[in-house]
Amino acid sequence: MIKWLGDWVDSRLHLAKFVRRALNHVFPDHWSFMLGEVALYSFVILVITGTYLAMFFKASADKVVYHGAYHALDGVRMSEAYRSVLDISVSVPAGLLVRQMHHWASLIFLGAIAAHAARIFFTAAYRRPREINWMIGLTLLVLALVNGFLGYSILDDLLSGTGLRIGYAILLSVPVIGPWMTFLFLGGNIPDATTIPRLYSLHIYLVPALIAALLALHLGIIWRQLHTNYPGPRRTDETIVGSRLYPSYAAKSIGLFFLVFALIAMLGGLAQIDPIWIYGPYNPAAVIPGAQPDWYLGWVEGAMRLFPGVNLRLGPWLVPGVFFSGALMPLLVFVALYAYPFVEKLFSLDDKPHNVLRLPYQQPFNTALGCSVLMFLLVLLVAGGDDVIAVATGTSVIAIRTLLRVLVFIAPAVTAALVYVLCAEARRRHSASHSPVSPEGVDSKEQQRGESNEGVTTIGV
Repeated sequence: MIKWLGDWVDSRLHLAKFVRRALNHVFPDHWSFMLGEVALYSFVILVITGTYLAMFFKASADKVVYHGAYHALDGVRMSEAYRSVLDISVSVPAGLLVRQMHHWASLIFLGAIAAHAARIFFTAAYRRPREINWMIGLTLLVLALVNGFLGYSILDDLLSGTGLRIGYAILLSVPVIGPWMTFLFLGGNIPDATTIPRLYSLHIYLVPALIAALLALHLGIIWRQLHTNYPGPRRTDETIVGSRLYPSYAAKSIGLFFLVFALIAMLGGLAQIDPIWIYGPYNPAAVIPGAQPDWYLGWVEGAMRLFPGVNLRLGPWLVPGVFFSGALMPLLVFVALYAYPFVEKLFSLDDKPHNVLRLPYQQPFNTALGCSVLMFLLVLLVAGGDDVIAVATGTSVIAIRTLLRVLVFIAPAVTAALVYVLCAEARRRHSASHSPVSPEGVDSKEQQRGESNEGVTTIGV
């Protein structure tokens, strides 16, 4: 039956040659290449869980009086949006499980993209001919950050309302176009009756569509250009060594999907996250103590806490301090990341195509720079919770903030110097010993035996 069906389809669409080549497509075996697949599968789970939640969520700011299953809030005035999320959490079958899976999947999605981008940076996989895919990947990260904030903000609870007020202040602080942007995306001053519907439309329609389109383009370019390889036997800029798509790589990839799904389901069922029934509905006159954003925006929160309250006047325009830390600093970080492949090529004068990766110790400057940026962001992330740290340790928040203002300059510089020395020493020792590089942790002979059943693809063939 399968053979007859295959012959019937091929006789009409003539797909046999294409399918045969596709099934023989070679993928590298190193575990770090799976980080991108973790992000992809997390996005799939986000779409599945988000579709379920959309059946019950009401994106409306209209006020109602709650008389539902959660008796602690009985008689409390709240928005339709908040009431629907409360009903999802306490009344809809599997609603809380799916909602928490959706939240955990978003955190894993962003974490996997960030880890994948770090792997690409520290192995110089952004070099020619993959500069376009590096920029597409960064754009995916930006869109994921935006969509995470949008989804976080439409619940209309006190915690998300606090975050939305901060986002409104950052958007409004942009010179010249700030008021227009707040009107376009938020409907003007918040809270506004159009804010939640607009954010909801962006969250479930526009941004996911852009993410899906860029993911398809990202994967298509990878398929066209083929993967990179870590240094090793038979691995050159002209060949790709690894497992064929069918059956070995497909089995591993499907297994990884079920592992990611199982992990997210376990977290959704066992690890409480964003308990909106505790926070209560949004109230403009109230502030939740110790409010913290999700980790992927904690560094922006930390930057706003550490940056001094300096306002700048440029002619008729007032540029508040929140613009420099909340908008300009993140913009400069991503502009530097977008430009880095071209800046490195300008200084190295290396415009040749590369398919073999560099190991971190082989590029001391690149690795030291990347580690210093990560340390800078880590200090900002810690600063985003300085009030929580102060309460937990019984220390003055002013003292903690002063210390972090010093560390935000010193820690990255010390990290860069230390990493550079360690990488330079490792490179010197490797050059002196002339030992073969084996990033998977086995010697060359073992690798050669292990690769006897692997596929080898020549670039351009």
